[in-house]
Amino acid sequence: MPRFAANLAYLFTDRPLLQRFAAAAAAGFKAVELQAPYDHQPADIRREIERHGLTLLGINTPPAPGAGTGLAAVPGREQEFAALFRQALDYAVAIGGRTVHCMSGTVPPDQRREGEYVLIANLTRAADLAGERGIGLLIEPLNRRDRPDYLLHRPEQAAAIIEKVGRANVRMQFDFYHVQIEAGDLITRFERNFAAIGHVQVAAVPSRAEPDEGEVNYPALFQVIDRSGYAGWIGCEYKPRGRTEDGLGWLRACGIGAGG
Repeated sequence: MPRFAANLAYLFTDRPLLQRFAAAAAAGFKAVELQAPYDHQPADIRREIERHGLTLLGINTPPAPGAGTGLAAVPGREQEFAALFRQALDYAVAIGGRTVHCMSGTVPPDQRREGEYVLIANLTRAADLAGERGIGLLIEPLNRRDRPDYLLHRPEQAAAIIEKVGRANVRMQFDFYHVQIEAGDLITRFERNFAAIGHVQVAAVPSRAEPDEGEVNYPALFQVIDRSGYAGWIGCEYKPRGRTEDGLGWLRACGIGAGG
């Protein structure tokens, strides 16, 4: 049975971040994921996670000036990425996280080939540092409608990068929302790239609301995920139509509790 995690950058946002952990636990979630919690002391985040018995999955690398979508693949900014990654790694360890999502960043079309080389080199160095501390790395293809010029935009591209990096702790974050908009053919792409997938996320297409509307048949996808043997969590990275708690009926309609 799939297990669902609350992305606290998107869910329960009618309250401050430190109050969202309690709200997620009260709604039945057993795991949470964050994006950029760096405005808070790690000890405060860890306290809330432990207080509510939650599993913390991961965080993103911090945003950089002029590069809100990351720096991992941006030529000429390798030293900045290294510094931001070390910050993310220290933070993830301090709060008991499992992964760091290394945001690739936007790269002009004429620099994409160079950007891939930069990404491979940056990930290789980062993976070795993270592996020493028991942390995994994630990279995620994002659709070009929402993120123009983002370096990674197709799962096949991400899988090829992961193969070239050649580190067991580097995996793909497979967001069905982004993959549907960019490439479609969701079941085939999930199955073909399964060996590279380390985390899964969901949202409705095209609205990015609760995954109970639009053009993706999520009940069927959840069955595919279950049959695949995927043992991780499914991140709920969607924008609720209203109050988060009022929109969780889709979980019950699928016969699934938030915690799996």
